[in-house]
Amino acid sequence: MGDAVDQQSANVAEPSDTESLCKPSLKPLAAGLYLVATPIGNAADITLRALDILARADLVLCEDTRVSGNLLKIHGLHARLQAYHEHNAERVRPMVMKRLKAGAVIALISDAGMPLISDPGYRMVADCVAAGINLTAAPGPSASLTALVLSGLPTDRFYFQGFLSPKTTARKKTLAEISAIPGTLIFLESAKRLGRCLADMADVLGPRPAAVGRELTKFYEEIRRGPLDELATHYSLAGPPKGEITLCVGPPLPAAPPTDAELDRLLASALESQSVREVAATFSARTGLPKRALYARAQALKDRLS
Repeated sequence: MGDAVDQQSANVAEPSDTESLCKPSLKPLAAGLYLVATPIGNAADITLRALDILARADLVLCEDTRVSGNLLKIHGLHARLQAYHEHNAERVRPMVMKRLKAGAVIALISDAGMPLISDPGYRMVADCVAAGINLTAAPGPSASLTALVLSGLPTDRFYFQGFLSPKTTARKKTLAEISAIPGTLIFLESAKRLGRCLADMADVLGPRPAAVGRELTKFYEEIRRGPLDELATHYSLAGPPKGEITLCVGPPLPAAPPTDAELDRLLASALESQSVREVAATFSARTGLPKRALYARAQALKDRLS
């Protein structure tokens, strides 16, 4: 606990009575790694703290120096950029760790959104944790959370899957593995594969409600909502959309209530090993039917079968 408090005080400058919270801190940045969120589309969606860190960091690690260089230029910043991505991470990381251990201030950003989500940054974080290097985050935009809150789907539980396999068999296998998760599923997908992906989702998950987010926070932002099968048909006919895609799929649909004959068969089977009270409680939770009605039905079945 003490270490956590010390780290927090090193990263957050305490404002004086007259200092505005909106002004960058004049306190030197503590040495360590800063995970800095960047806009997912609209360049204005960046925090004052993020700009302050990027302006004062000794080095900024980014996926593409051209993309990040343009963002910095828009905000009038100049920083030393170093490409860090899945293709060079194993080679670059030892150099970065050496500088961090020597006391450097290094920021890690992605092309868009929160770093570490679907990129190799977590390995750098794991190394920093193991080495006891100061680590903090300047949170901000996230494509997955933006899509979730705009989807109109349940937000109390959600599961981020990211990109699915481009191959149909592997994609369907993953969808089957996560199909029972009782929450909204969040995916990233390429525009050219969107139609095929939605068709596979409809096959595996059924007609669940879903939302396709396109070009989130940008001028041509679009959210298209509907059952998976209808969305699959739309994009099959319309063709691949333009822009970045984030896809949300609702949780499993409630099962259709059993028929009277099916319910009696299930209750009779359960009564072979459970009491009437236990059977009523179990099937009430499973079907949503009133416990009192199920108790009376199970008791009548037991009397008839005994």
